[in-house]
Amino acid sequence: MKKTRSIFITGCLMGALFFNSSCNDFLEPENLSSVSEARQFDSVSDTFTALVGVYAQLAGDDGYGQRIALILPHSGDDYRTSGSYSCNDRRGVATFGACPTNTELNGPFSKLYTGIERANFCIKNIPLSPVYQTGTEEDKKLMDRYLGEALTLRAQFYYELIRNWGDVPYYPVPAADMAEQYLPKTDRDVIYEQMIEDLGRAATLVPWRSEGGTPNARLSKAAVKGLRARIALARAGYSLRRSPQIMAQGSNPQKYYQIALDECRDIMNHPGEHSLNPSYENVFRSLHTNSQDATNEIIFAIGAFGGNSRTDSKIGYYNGLKHDDNSSWKGGGGINALPTYFYEFSKYDLRRDMNVGIYKVNNTNQAELVPANGFTDSKYRKSWTGITGPSQNLAVDWPMIRLSDVMLMFAEADNEINGAPSQDAKNALLAVRSRAYAGNLGQVGTIPSDKAGFFNAIVKERLLELGSEGIRKYDLIRWNLIASKIAETKQKLTDFINGTGAYANVPLDIYYKPSVYDPTKTAQQNVTAIDLYTVGADKSEVFYQPTQSATLPVGYKKIAWRSGVAATYVNDPAGGYAQYFEPNKRELLPIYFEYIQNNYNLTQDYGY
Repeated sequence: MKKTRSIFITGCLMGALFFNSSCNDFLEPENLSSVSEARQFDSVSDTFTALVGVYAQLAGDDGYGQRIALILPHSGDDYRTSGSYSCNDRRGVATFGACPTNTELNGPFSKLYTGIERANFCIKNIPLSPVYQTGTEEDKKLMDRYLGEALTLRAQFYYELIRNWGDVPYYPVPAADMAEQYLPKTDRDVIYEQMIEDLGRAATLVPWRSEGGTPNARLSKAAVKGLRARIALARAGYSLRRSPQIMAQGSNPQKYYQIALDECRDIMNHPGEHSLNPSYENVFRSLHTNSQDATNEIIFAIGAFGGNSRTDSKIGYYNGLKHDDNSSWKGGGGINALPTYFYEFSKYDLRRDMNVGIYKVNNTNQAELVPANGFTDSKYRKSWTGITGPSQNLAVDWPMIRLSDVMLMFAEADNEINGAPSQDAKNALLAVRSRAYAGNLGQVGTIPSDKAGFFNAIVKERLLELGSEGIRKYDLIRWNLIASKIAETKQKLTDFINGTGAYANVPLDIYYKPSVYDPTKTAQQNVTAIDLYTVGADKSEVFYQPTQSATLPVGYKKIAWRSGVAATYVNDPAGGYAQYFEPNKRELLPIYFEYIQNNYNLTQDYGY
């Protein structure tokens, strides 16, 4: 027990640099020396225990089990957090109006730095391990792998800090080895450079999935390369700078587009490792059972387990399809899909009914339509876990990197480097779209051949493909489109409310009969099972035609569809969409106030 305690105690040091947080869950009254630190890495098995401690910082309520995955990424032009505004809770984050006293920001910041400290501990000590002198060749290979995983996890933690808070203090070694404990901010590009270098090294140490027998909850070579591509695109793109306080692109972007292109191409050139799953839905169903999807499209996922707030997840309970309290499941509904997001999809796109939940499961386990202001993200569903009752921790994994994301990053980087898409880039985009239109390939449309047209197609495709995966807001920021897309979405929502423009034929109300909800059916089947009232028309067209009767038909219920969205949805101090967004100011979050108080070199920037 003593050897693992040294990891956890050192992991607490970083949090102590910012505020007097407690690590009581790990501390015991024992005197640990540098000898016990060294002993933690004197065998392959003990080193793996230390590495597991790094992985552990990904999970839980303050990690990708809730706050980092489900609260910090909203909102873009797809989703928003449900409920009314408060600067001190999750709704403040969603409306770009978070205060430095917002407690949703406290835990994630601390957790990420604790993860960095634990990773630094491994990165320092693994190369010093006697295993490299006395171990077998297989042991040495495993130690190299562990080092590569630690380097990758540290990069992920820093990437998450940077994309939410911008420049942050940079600790390249364990806190105890730093001459100065209280560091100022380091320019993000400096950190990015080191992370890109580290990931290049890690990719030579971590095996491919098939070589290492790697489940998707553990890093493989493809995951390392995918993260390197993602960070390279962030480095090439725009971000809110401190001086001057403007959105500015990173220097030498072509260099980083090339890195992203090369890494994504290498992943795509190994189809035996990861390929597109023919079923978009089954990719996400697998997350609910901690299993691999059939073709390993999910390259890396955050594992969840244990039924507690530290190692498990509330994915599917906090967010996802709404299940009423007296249904068999209870949960979901914490995140709302924008009414207009439903209409970004064509009726032939199989992703629509996965990304947008237009119904809830009521107290008698029936599927009944919800008003357009009550749509949810429905890739995640408590009813897909088999867990019933009031349970909140559902052990649903979080998808970090998927092959379709890699293919779209490849296509984007190719277009930027060549000034127009190559045939390989077009094929990558076409493959993603074709999966979405399986059975209706004639609806796929034409892939643009010019740079601007292709870029716009990538922007749209990532909106449709990666909905509710915690990516969209950060895409819009790195493209410097966040301000224009918010303005565009406000106008779309206004048109939706008024029934004008693209929404002129969207019905005010829809008449329907509930159907029995069956979690074994596909998302699309559960939607089509709902009896929609129509007069001489295809029922799939009901969402795209004006209300078909002035009076309620016998036996049907009425749901306020377009009429369920009021003007306050767009502009309202109590919680209008992106109500408090300000360009060149709110692209980043404030640092929780106690960190500023406890580190005299740390500054609160961007007007907070």
